Amino acid sequence: MMRKIRWAPLFLCFFIITLHGCSSSSKQQPPATLSQAQLAKLKRMPMPNRLPVPVDGVKAKQLRDTWGAARSQGRSHEGIDIMAPRGTKVLSSTEGLVADLRNNNLGGKVVWIRGPQDVWHYYAHLDKHKRGLKVGDYVKKGDVIGYVGNTGNARHTAPHLHYGIYLNGKGRGATNPYPYLR
Repeated sequence: MMRKIRWAPLFLCFFIITLHGCSSSSKQQPPATLSQAQLAKLKRMPMPNRLPVPVDGVKAKQLRDTWGAARSQGRSHEGIDIMAPRGTKVLSSTEGLVADLRNNNLGGKVVWIRGPQDVWHYYAHLDKHKRGLKVGDYVKKGDVIGYVGNTGNARHTAPHLHYGIYLNGKGRGATNPYPYLR
């Protein structure tokens, strides 16, 4: 039995995609501009030598340094994995601007925050983002930004937060976060 194709909804979808572009995730947010005044303020602030552990209830003595461990496709681990039960609050380790909020294949649900000295902080494998969080939001140290999960390429592992620090921009100049959290 042949089905009747309804062209109006298909045309409408094509029209919307053409106008707004194609997105790999319906929850991905449209590009937002970051406040230049807030970015300038953050660039002038010194990067702290010590940062709080960005997972609620996890103490520094519980951490293991997983920096540099071998990963698939010849990569090395550019961060630290902080084990915690699914749904545990993920807290911003610094004040800053939410610069990116998305879902991707490697990190799953991720948040990028631009902090003091324009250092980028990466939070990955989240179960979900904090409800209402959006690109351009200014967060304070300790604000909830998401919840521990195992999304992305961590879907076959125990829930954890992958936390990374990048000194030279988004995804550039990775440095070991472990010494900052000790």
